[in-house]
Amino acid sequence: MSEKPTMAQVANPKTHYGNAKASTRHFITQRLTGTLNVVFTLFFVWFVVSLAGADRAGMVAVVANPFVAIALAALIVNVVVHMRNGMRDVLEDYFEGAQYRTLMAANTAFAVFIAVVVLGAIAKIVFWG
Repeated sequence: MSEKPTMAQVANPKTHYGNAKASTRHFITQRLTGTLNVVFTLFFVWFVVSLAGADRAGMVAVVANPFVAIALAALIVNVVVHMRNGMRDVLEDYFEGAQYRTLMAANTAFAVFIAVVVLGAIAKIVFWG
């Protein structure tokens, strides 16, 4: 198991701490998905308001619209990626080594599970009503 760096090592900007490319990609992904979540909030508010008081047939008609279904699927993928990255930040702060890798695998599996279930539900509504 690797040693934790000292405060002097972390404070020194010349110290290499972690994978720079992966960290930059994670930073950009987190900011991009967060920004898209703000945009998707407007869509989600419209979606919920349009379904208020609708019966099942009305709900299926709204979700079966290709534009709505694609936007809903994009919303789910964006939220799941953002959720996984956010949990990665928490896990990085509190765990390391094999325990961190195990928890990240569980985090990724959970995110993929949620995405598959929700996208499957959207596909069922779109294709089979």
